Amino acid sequence: MTVDTLVEAPSTAPVANTPAEPLAPAADKKAPAKKAAARTKTVELTLTVTGTADGEWRAQLKQGSTFLARDVAVAAAAVSRAARELHDDLAEPIDAIIGEARSQQAAKVAALEAELDAARQALANLD
Repeated sequence: MTVDTLVEAPSTAPVANTPAEPLAPAADKKAPAKKAAARTKTVELTLTVTGTADGEWRAQLKQGSTFLARDVAVAAAAVSRAARELHDDLAEPIDAIIGEARSQQAAKVAALEAELDAARQALANLD
């Protein structure tokens, strides 16, 4: 059995001046667009903290129009710590409000103690 091999003779036709590597894309072709920067999904929450002169604090948390938490009792100290953790510009006015509530409560305690002392004295006079 014989195997015939076909061998092509080199071409004698003139070769055009072609570079070994392809040319860079023409200037009029646009380069592929860069991928758009990935957008970070943001979450908007609204935390509302309310306090009374009696020192009672409540909080509610909303996302859009949906309440995530309502009428949650929180301690004044926790409100102060949370505000300080967030930023001093938030903590200073909140601490001033808490300080005013503390002063009002101290005055109320003093008035009640005076009333209690008067009631004790009246009771002692009845003996």
